[in-house]
Amino acid sequence: MTARVIAIANQKGGVGKTTTAVNLATALAAAGEKVLLIDFDPQGNASTGLGISRQARAITTYQLLSGEKNLAAAIVATAVPRLSVVPASVELAGAELELVEEQRREFRLRDALAGGLGDFGYVLIDCPPSLGLLTLNALVAAQSVLVPMQCEFYALEGLSHLMHTIERVRTSLNPALEIQGVVLTMFDKRNNLSDLVAADVREHFGTKVYKTVIPRNVRISEAPSHGTPVLLYDFHCPGSQAYVHLAGELLRRERALAS
Repeated sequence: MTARVIAIANQKGGVGKTTTAVNLATALAAAGEKVLLIDFDPQGNASTGLGISRQARAITTYQLLSGEKNLAAAIVATAVPRLSVVPASVELAGAELELVEEQRREFRLRDALAGGLGDFGYVLIDCPPSLGLLTLNALVAAQSVLVPMQCEFYALEGLSHLMHTIERVRTSLNPALEIQGVVLTMFDKRNNLSDLVAADVREHFGTKVYKTVIPRNVRISEAPSHGTPVLLYDFHCPGSQAYVHLAGELLRRERALAS
């Protein structure tokens, strides 16, 4: 089986991107898939959220991009069965500047992954909250993009920039790139605005929007400070169950595409 590479991207910060990357990866692994999460954000929050200490990050996505180390050397096992991670550290922030003058700078991640994914079924890339060279590398390496989107007033405004970038990447660098789906996050059922934004997004993107919505949930917020995905922290809370449903919906979409 060829691994499905999915970039999780939104240039707006605070939309639940890393939370979705960590917990969707965990839920896919719980469903029996072998999953690799690539932490591509210099903040390294996905690595922290999976309990990878700073000391355990000797080889990171920075060394992968620079060509110092190969993918096999960078992969770290997590406490979640079938889930591995390539961690990130703050030195990744320097990669954007260092790569500017390099040949094939947009293809560094794709080249680093080529032929090294073995029996992984899914590779999720947690992109930084910007549309710079790191996110560009992720979009060139991926087959599709999953967009987490917060249920708030300005949500659709920022999305047009991302769509423009995806279209540019598709035209000039990666013709196979497609929108895998849009996931509504931080949904508050007590708030009319959440319903209005959800309706607006569904009107714009139709069936690309996942039926599963991720609720505002205190357990989701607490889990990272314990270095564990919310599914391990409190499996029965609404946030965990939403990510389980999201993983199921994603797998059904992927199987329908493959058939």
